[in-house]
Amino acid sequence: MKAEYDLSKMKSRPNPYAKRLKRQTTIRMNEDVIDYFKKMAQEVGIPYQNLINLYLVDCVRNARKLDMRWA
Repeated sequence: MKAEYDLSKMKSRPNPYAKRLKRQTTIRMNEDVIDYFKKMAQEVGIPYQNLINLYLVDCVRNARKLDMRWA
């Protein structure tokens, strides 16, 4: 292994995974919703933000619609 590498001759190329990267955003949620996902995240052993993302991805993939009726 060399002590230093010359990267100036290296060809650049676009990141093939760029479309799969996550984008940071801010969203306001009720505390009870956050607590619910945090509790569930502890049970399954993954971070709660990833769990929320997985849930939302499932909603997108299954084209779930909110059934909301006002009285």
